[in-house]
Amino acid sequence: MSSVTINLPESVFSARRLSPEEFVQDMRLAAAIYWYQKQEISMEKAANVAGLNRRDFLAVLAREQVDVFAVDFDDLQSELNRG
Repeated sequence: MSSVTINLPESVFSARRLSPEEFVQDMRLAAAIYWYQKQEISMEKAANVAGLNRRDFLAVLAREQVDVFAVDFDDLQSELNRG
């Protein structure tokens, strides 16, 4: 696994009331959710970025009220019109 170092002011941790370790986990989760919502990475990759298994990542998505399934309404309408 690769490591990345980010220099942040101490005030960031106190503002969020998180330890540096908790802040890093929060950043990983936020990045995973963001990239997943933009459909840049799969759910499996997003869970990996977040340091979670897929089930736990799904639970986080539900807690954060993030849509798990992206629906293209034009495609859906086309499918409905076929039947």
